[in-house]
Amino acid sequence: MAATEISLGEAKKDKLFYFVANVLVYREEDGRCLILKRSKREKAHSGRWATPGGKMEHGDFDINHPTRMNGDVIDFEDSIEDLLRRETKEEAGVEIGNEFHYINSNTFIRPDGIPVVLVKLAANYVGGEVVLEEGAFDDFAWVNAEEVKEYECIDGICEEVEKTVQLFSK
Repeated sequence: MAATEISLGEAKKDKLFYFVANVLVYREEDGRCLILKRSKREKAHSGRWATPGGKMEHGDFDINHPTRMNGDVIDFEDSIEDLLRRETKEEAGVEIGNEFHYINSNTFIRPDGIPVVLVKLAANYVGGEVVLEEGAFDDFAWVNAEEVKEYECIDGICEEVEKTVQLFSK
């Protein structure tokens, strides 16, 4: 029998974590990626440069409208890609394409003790002017693999920008 609601009642406490996805937005016309300066109010990496993204939330799964039923399992296909499209629009005001490339993953413990699984993908910039989400970000920049080194980025961002530029330049 398929689930009728999202519940943590049967979840094991040692199996709970945040799932986060970030996207490296690549602008083909000049070979640059979008980075955003996180607000000082953020719990993790405040004041440092990052890429758009966000946490998966229960509200992302409308249990009455799955993309398919897989036996008695409710599937939500492309949920990470949908999350990245939504978060990029909310955080930066820009749209990204439908082709995604895997960059890497990271698991970490936030300063407040919450474990996080982070997956990073890359996608093409499609359009829109950058308009930062108020209160979440203080600044933005379009950078190439050399320019990104001039910013105080979250560890790994410089290498991810370089990998993205190389990936899309082929």
